[in-house]
Amino acid sequence: MHPDITVLDGGMGQELLLRADADPAPLWSTQVMIDQPGLVRDVHADFIAAGADVITVNAYSATRCRLGPAGFEGDYERLQLLACRLANEARGDRANVRVAGCLSPYGWTYRPEMALPFDELVPLYAETAALQAPHVDLIVCETMGSVDEARAAVTGAAATGLPVWVSWTLIDDDTARLRSGEPLADAIEALAPLGPEAILVNCSVPEAFTAAMPTLATGPTRFGAYANGFSHIVDDYAPGSVTTVLGHRHDLAPDAYADIALGWVEQGATIVGGCCEIGPAHIAAVARRVAELS
Repeated sequence: MHPDITVLDGGMGQELLLRADADPAPLWSTQVMIDQPGLVRDVHADFIAAGADVITVNAYSATRCRLGPAGFEGDYERLQLLACRLANEARGDRANVRVAGCLSPYGWTYRPEMALPFDELVPLYAETAALQAPHVDLIVCETMGSVDEARAAVTGAAATGLPVWVSWTLIDDDTARLRSGEPLADAIEALAPLGPEAILVNCSVPEAFTAAMPTLATGPTRFGAYANGFSHIVDDYAPGSVTTVLGHRHDLAPDAYADIALGWVEQGATIVGGCCEIGPAHIAAVARRVAELS
């Protein structure tokens, strides 16, 4: 593997649904973890075998704001720790693989206007980060939809003393804007004082990230991307919605996705991987191409 490029894993939630042969549910990947926890460990292991340097714990939807309405609020701590345990079991004694904690939108994905105010978000993110911290090597604040959502997550994660990565989801066009409409350039500038170790973009169409690379390159630190394979993000993706409404692209086979990811590397990215709909075969193709750069 190229020493300067980190390969991330792919999308856990959609891969779990595929393997579980389950209908999408509001709890998404957490529902599969409740019903078939061994599948989570298996998916982590397959991403590692594909060449991922970093795997992210399956805690994206194991948050109080999602568990409560589904009747699982009392299981919050147990499910957070289960997600960490399964990732570490999959890693085993592979010292070259890092486990990342996960802080996700505290409201609903792609809907930053539904997030709580900054001062209310910080302690919620700090609580989750503190639970994960003893079991992970870094924390990724991912799919952030606005500047303040990301600031709150990074502030909460930073209290652990672990390295923190921040990742925004962008509008699916070539304007390099967050889902909130805020320019990515403004977001990078706003987060710089908090000192994230890496700045990323995730869970948008890959073409949006190719257009955003010049903006990411203006930041003070490492940058990268991990795209999804959804057809489109609906404007009214409301709480309780399931991922079937987002569609599935058929033009992102593993080699095609690897071509795009290596294009990001050519633009200066040093962290590449995949998000929803991007499976182990895609990550294997990316890892092979990265290895060829050595």
